Amino acid sequence: MTDMTYPLDLSIVIPLYNEKESLPELVAWIEKVMNENGYSYEIIMVDDGSRDGSWETIKELSAANPSIRGISFRRNYGKSAALFCGFEQAEGKVVATMDADLQDSPEEIPEMYRMVTEDGWDVVSGWKQHRVDNALTKNLPSKLYNATARRITGIKLHDMNCGLKVYRSEVVKNIEVYGEMHRYIPYLAKNAGFDKITEKPVHHQKRKYGTTKFGVERFVNGFLDLLSLWFLSVFGKKPMHLFGFGGILMFLTGFIMALWIIVAKLVHQANGVRFRAVTDQPLFYLALVALILGAMFFLAGFICEMVSRNSAERNHYNIKERL
Repeated sequence: MTDMTYPLDLSIVIPLYNEKESLPELVAWIEKVMNENGYSYEIIMVDDGSRDGSWETIKELSAANPSIRGISFRRNYGKSAALFCGFEQAEGKVVATMDADLQDSPEEIPEMYRMVTEDGWDVVSGWKQHRVDNALTKNLPSKLYNATARRITGIKLHDMNCGLKVYRSEVVKNIEVYGEMHRYIPYLAKNAGFDKITEKPVHHQKRKYGTTKFGVERFVNGFLDLLSLWFLSVFGKKPMHLFGFGGILMFLTGFIMALWIIVAKLVHQANGVRFRAVTDQPLFYLALVALILGAMFFLAGFICEMVSRNSAERNHYNIKERL
């Protein structure tokens, strides 16, 4: 890893939406932990278009503690956008993320920080081993979702979506979090070449103020986002490998079926055997569909390949170090 000098030990990025009541208590808790461990730190609070006065509270907290910085969106863009902007501003050699609802404990951060700086991990993800959420609406869907995520990504994390994570700074500076991809930052890190990923069991607490901002639909959306991310990571720079292969296979299947029908007709006709007209056979129309779809798939792969080759990111590579 290239040696770099960072002005701070730790940056804590906190995306939030309508969490005014919890902010003073959260900041006091973080300050206590940071001071006990002697860290130089900053707290970056990203207000994702709150309407409850959260931004005014952040300004008051920042006036009392210069280590607190704030970003305020004009409207609600989502957690991914908040994390992206927070990562851009982070100046610490280690970057931690946590939710603002007091369900994540700042006291977990020092050990996770040590795992990054001393043990050499790129990403340390929190694992809410003993959740205090409703078992039916959150625990069971979360287990199913995480089992699917482990299967598709190959990353053995029990809680991919835990808000409490700690990263080496190079990780967050070399990934782009967008859409709803905040759930899969470890997978984004892996695809960027930062594959030293582990987890740490963390304490999970009940929400003290307000109500949750996420519903059951997040698991459905999360699964769809995971499929999109997997597809882009596997075929994003080589779409012809998927569409071209599938198109050729489908076209050849249709061609062989059509050829078989025509040859069979000619053979029967030459031998004076009764035969069905080609257009009377359902298999002929299946062959036509396969031929058309095969050609369309191949052309789609060709167009995607042209788009990929003209992309500004086509030669973007993460370089580990230089001599």
